[in-house]
Amino acid sequence: MKQRQTDRWLTSLAASHLRTRATCMILWLLVPAILWLPANAQQAGAAAVTDPAPLTAEQIVHNLARMNLYRAQALHAYQETRTYQVKYHGFLGARDAKMVVTMNYLSPGKKKFVVQSETGSKLIIDRVFKKLLEAEKEESSPSMEQRFALTNANYRFTLIGEENGFSGAAYVLEVEPRRKDKFLYHGRIWVDAGDFAVVRLEAEPAKNPSFWTKKAGIVEVYTKVNDFWLPSYNHSVTAIRLGGHAELTIDYKDFEITNASQVSGLVTPQLTLQAATGHASE
Repeated sequence: MKQRQTDRWLTSLAASHLRTRATCMILWLLVPAILWLPANAQQAGAAAVTDPAPLTAEQIVHNLARMNLYRAQALHAYQETRTYQVKYHGFLGARDAKMVVTMNYLSPGKKKFVVQSETGSKLIIDRVFKKLLEAEKEESSPSMEQRFALTNANYRFTLIGEENGFSGAAYVLEVEPRRKDKFLYHGRIWVDAGDFAVVRLEAEPAKNPSFWTKKAGIVEVYTKVNDFWLPSYNHSVTAIRLGGHAELTIDYKDFEITNASQVSGLVTPQLTLQAATGHASE
């Protein structure tokens, strides 16, 4: 019985992380599917700017969507190294595991994962880490990207203000899903005021991904590599309904852009005008 329960919550942990991050993952520029969310950086505890933001939420989101598209078109191939770690404490005792993976990305949306090392619980490695890799491959398709992309079709955006972090000025927006979808989330995003890229995300899933989880939250931070914002750190905590919690962290490093075009060469005059004047141009 305990074995079946363990299998279920481990599977739900992987699902919870992916579905919360999926939207984020699109966020990214780690791969166009994650126009992500996945990648940005905003310093915790940054001082808030008192002056009103020069752009409206609608204009910021407009620029974000367009720049995500430009970066996705320009990023042809890159590679990185990821370290996955899970720590679980609860009624099943304590378990932990670690896996180091090399990821190679090839546009559009193709990813190849090569496992470098595995240590710790075999159950976590098989039920969480490997499930995450399999699901990420599937969710990198253009059709899946559109389903949870940061656009007005999927979310409502409210501008909270502006903050200064180590990456510079960033707009802070509240995001609310327009529907209860396991691939959407609610929370906050930090958008770089110069590049219009998500640099940080703090969110919870719009829909509980599994009966076996009570609550799930995620924080994702991005870093700039050449012209692209890629995920650098991901931390999620999942509360298990039968007791205990699991923490999943992913560290990204050793980025190498192996094939890319100049993002600046793709930016249209309309986008430049909007960012400079604060007026929407179509």
